Amino acid sequence: GDCDGVDVRVRADTGDRGQGALDPALPLPSGLRVELVDPGDEPPPAGPDPDQPDQSRTGELSEAATAASAANAGLAPIGATEIPALDREDTEDELFALRGGELTTGQRVEPHVGPRPTIVTRRGWGADESLRADGFVYTKKVKAAFVHHTVTGNNYSCSQARSVIRSIYRYHVKSMGWRDIGYNFLVDKCGTIYEGRAGGVAKPVLGAHTMGFNSDSVGIAVIGTYSKSKPSSAAVRAVARLLAWKLGLYGMNPRGKTYLKSAGGNLYQKGKNVRLNVISGHRDGFATDCPGSKLYAKLGTVRKDAARYQGR
Repeated sequence: GDCDGVDVRVRADTGDRGQGALDPALPLPSGLRVELVDPGDEPPPAGPDPDQPDQSRTGELSEAATAASAANAGLAPIGATEIPALDREDTEDELFALRGGELTTGQRVEPHVGPRPTIVTRRGWGADESLRADGFVYTKKVKAAFVHHTVTGNNYSCSQARSVIRSIYRYHVKSMGWRDIGYNFLVDKCGTIYEGRAGGVAKPVLGAHTMGFNSDSVGIAVIGTYSKSKPSSAAVRAVARLLAWKLGLYGMNPRGKTYLKSAGGNLYQKGKNVRLNVISGHRDGFATDCPGSKLYAKLGTVRKDAARYQGR
């Protein structure tokens, strides 16, 4: 909701000396700042403008918005607010159209790709494409997925999820200085899947989600904080459906293991080949609580269900 101020209290974590008093000689943490994030406006309704029945809203897209939408060419028309779901047969046909020349003989016989779920596009959640850096950056393939939580509130309504994503986007770009939102996809507690970083949902877009392991991986964030709260079954199911499709495009088994080379982080030194679950949590590649203990505990279910959706 709207607010016109923020109240912050910071205390040094010094413990209790018996009377609840803090040692005044110990300094407060340095480098703290408050970021005020405006989520921006809701996107306009999709479809033709009722005041101009002969004009498609796609004609109103900026050059950057057109480029972001065109990155999903073949999956949805320019200006679409969502990429529709496909059944298994149509998804397999799409796989051959997208990556037919790169598939192994085994993949041609048994594609093992989950049906494509519905995905809300960047236009659908109202991304201001003027904020992000120009162009898109790709890695070679997708060998692994890292699951995250956004460490934001859990009490949002599903209609508010788009504004939460716009806030995260602005924070990553304007406050953190990143080229775009860090996650490749986001999932809300109602199980709605959203396109994250621009560049095409079926392509190996380089994200900024797991320091040291952004190459050859995809990052999916469930909106909320799941250190003590359990994620909804709808969200867990949506993550499994998304990864059954996304990993299936690149021939990866959700229940398998893979190796990624560390680019350097706080858990593995640069150049180390690390054996990881194909579906891992953020904490598996970086020393962090993310994706929260309760969501991390659901990754076994995600692996099992994603493999089942792939027909394994």
